[in-house]
Order: sequence, then structure tokens, then C-alpha cells
Amino acid sequence: MLAVASWVNANAQQLPVDQSSPASQRPSSQPTPDEIPEENPEIPPTMFPHPETPWWVSGQVNVIFQGHPPFHAPYTGPNSLKPEGQAVVSNVVTLYTAYAFNRSTEVLFDVESASGHGISDALGLAGFTNLDVVRNPELGIMPYIARAEIHKVFALSTEEEPQERNPVNSILTKMPVRRFEVRFGKMSLADFFDVNPVGSDSHLQFLNWTADNNGSYDYAADTRGYTFAAVLEYEDRNWGIRFAEGLMPKVANGPNLDANIARARSENTEVEWRPQFIKDRRTVFLFTNYVNHANMGSYREAVQAFLAGQTPKPDIVATRRQGRIKYGFGFNFEHEISKTLRIFGRVGWNEGQNESFAYTEVNQSFALGGDWRADRWHRHWDKLGVVFMSNAISKAHQNYLALGGVGFLLGDGRLNYGRENIVETYYNAHLWRGIYISPNVEYIVNPGYIRDRGQVVVGGVRLHLEF
Repeated sequence: MLAVASWVNANAQQLPVDQSSPASQRPSSQPTPDEIPEENPEIPPTMFPHPETPWWVSGQVNVIFQGHPPFHAPYTGPNSLKPEGQAVVSNVVTLYTAYAFNRSTEVLFDVESASGHGISDALGLAGFTNLDVVRNPELGIMPYIARAEIHKVFALSTEEEPQERNPVNSILTKMPVRRFEVRFGKMSLADFFDVNPVGSDSHLQFLNWTADNNGSYDYAADTRGYTFAAVLEYEDRNWGIRFAEGLMPKVANGPNLDANIARARSENTEVEWRPQFIKDRRTVFLFTNYVNHANMGSYREAVQAFLAGQTPKPDIVATRRQGRIKYGFGFNFEHEISKTLRIFGRVGWNEGQNESFAYTEVNQSFALGGDWRADRWHRHWDKLGVVFMSNAISKAHQNYLALGGVGFLLGDGRLNYGRENIVETYYNAHLWRGIYISPNVEYIVNPGYIRDRGQVVVGGVRLHLEF
């Protein structure tokens, strides 16, 4: 690392200000809804402007209130969605920093704090209602390092294209059209894989886990959603391909990562295709594959041990073995129908025989939705979104839960199985500069795949501050 730092400093140069980039990125007052920066209408206003300097410092606060009334539940287990009425609040605060040494090399460093709770402490739903919730409340609210990565771009063409600056991916203003990128450090793989601009952001868009990510994509992460990884990416004008090698948690949904990549690791591959079907209308297709190696249990072996009288109930922890493999595939698309209307969708599948380990308990997933920008109401920064999600689990996973088995999210003691179907809608209203408020409703049928629980309506309000 010292050698890398020395090389970077030796080659560092002043990052120039690009006068041709979007006006919203240059030092100026924030635009009003009637002064939309046509060059880049997707950069939302912030509390303070962010001038094009080598440094970046910004922050965000995301406060989410959610609750539901009592609902019918003929039985309740250790990991059930509790049938009593609930009202909870979660809060995530992030400080983003970055520094660009030159046109091709930068570092990104973020500090985060997560507090509060989700309904039923984030148990009892595969498509949980709030992506911001930390599933292990014992971790506390002390700030932690979310991202700490080095990003290097190797130019493979002289032609460049403008880039939207953001402290999660890159603050570089331009990149070569054809290029090779390398990232290394602590990061979230969901920042680079299965990304969809209509449904990937719990700060300004949908809240449900299976709306913002492919539910069957068990991407490598600790409890908070981060891992140490290396990402390699090749980008051309209309397509790209990326690969990542990341660390897996030592136990399912655990806070500690296994640094021994010979026994535990995750390979992630994605191909991106950006065809120009309609002029000035963006269309993107993503094809994702992952292979996880970890100390996983087997649903089938846990059921067999229970039926043979070896365990008092199916216990997947007792069947864990180092070197098991979990793999899956995903498809993700987005399409602009008009300047204000977009649609998106995801389909995913994983093998479903070995333990759900890092993200959520979903083996098959489907999502279809869209968003509409309220230009007609002279509310350019307001958006209305709607999405339908349908989640399922494998037969082996069903048998495990039906006989009383418990996963890291689900376990009601019984299971009258049905697909978990969810509809979510939100309206994100821009109040002033970097202040947004968003009412949200999620209608859930068969929560936790249980037909006996019928329907649950979860309402909420999100307050988002962008500095």
C-alpha cells in the first residue's frame, strides 16, 4: 500500500475544472424547478453546491418512519413478522469524502452511522420493507467505515465522455469512452453490480430490499452490506463487462468477513449492453452471475438429520461445511419511455439448496415497475414510483421452514407456503435545496411466504437531507 501511495503522489496533478460540464456541478446557486439544467437533469439539488475541485466532501441523512396495524397470525415463531401493531424509526447518516489525484486516479472514503429499528427487527419478511435497517441491533450506532477504496482508470481511447460526479462511484468529471478500471478496498458490491437508476436508491426511490436489489442475488457482504473486494471493469461505447472478487462473511449474515480466500470468497461477473433502440431514449440490459464459496449449511441435510431424529428440529447451522457453493443468475433492465417516464425490471434465480448467506432468503425473484418525474406539475425534482415484486424459495428451503427450521430472517415454526408478493409506491417531494420528503406504502401478500398471514400494509414517511 505504501508503494501504491508513493506512486500516486508522484504522478498526481491538479484536477482541472471542466467548464463544459453540467452547470449543476459547477459552483452556483441551486436551480429552481423552472431552471432545470438540461445538460444533466438527473442530478438532484443538494443543500450546498459541490464545485469541481480535486476534493469532495458531502453528507446525507436518511430518516425513515414505518409502521403497520395489527394483522391476523394464527401462529408466530422466533423469526416471524410480529402481528401486533408497530411503529419504528431508522436513521442512516453518511459523510462522503473523496480526492482525485489526477484525471485517472482517486480515493473514496465514507464514514457512516446507522441507528433505529425496522419493524420486527427486520425479521419475518424476505422482501423487507426498509433497506436502511441493520439486521443486527447489537452492532450499535457507533460510526464505522463504509467505503475506503482506490479507483484507477486506464485510458484505451483518446475520446472522452462526461461523467456525473458522485462520491460513491467516482468524482472524475470525464472518462475515456473505451477504458479499463480497477477498484480495490472496502465497498458495497451493490454499488457496481445489478445497479438500476430507477430502483437502487433507498434515499430517493423505493425502500424494499427486493425493489432496490435483485432478491436472489446473495451478494457478498457483512451485516451492514459491505465487503473487501477488487473490481475490474472494461467499458466501451455501448457495452461493458465487470468482474469482482470479494470476501464472504464467516457466518450467515455475520459482521465479520473471512479473509482466507482459499476457502471463502465470491466471484461476480456482469455484462452490460446499452443499445440505442430509440434516439435520445436510454435502454440498458444487465446480465449478472455470482458464485459464493463459504461455510454454508444445506437445507436438505438439515431436514434429513431432523427426520432421522438426530436433531430436535431442522438446524442448518449443524450442517455447515466449508467449501459449499451457492450460485445464481440475474437479469436487469431499464428503458426510458419519455423524458419523464421510465420502466425497469429484474428477474433472478439461485440454486436454493445451500443456505441463504448474505442478503436475504430468496431463491427466485421478479420485479417490474417504473417512475414518473412531475415536470407537468412544474415539480422537476419530484418523482412518483410504483413497483411489483414477487419472491419465492426452493422446495428444499420450503421443507426446512415448514418443519420448524430457522434462517437468519425467517422461521415461524410452520409454513403454509405461498409466493411473497409486494407492491410498493412512493412520492418523493423536493421541499427546498437538499430537503426531500417521501410518503411510502407497501402492500404485502403472504409475508415470509406464509398464506395463513394474508396481507399486511406497511405505511411510512422518509425524510432525506442531502448536503
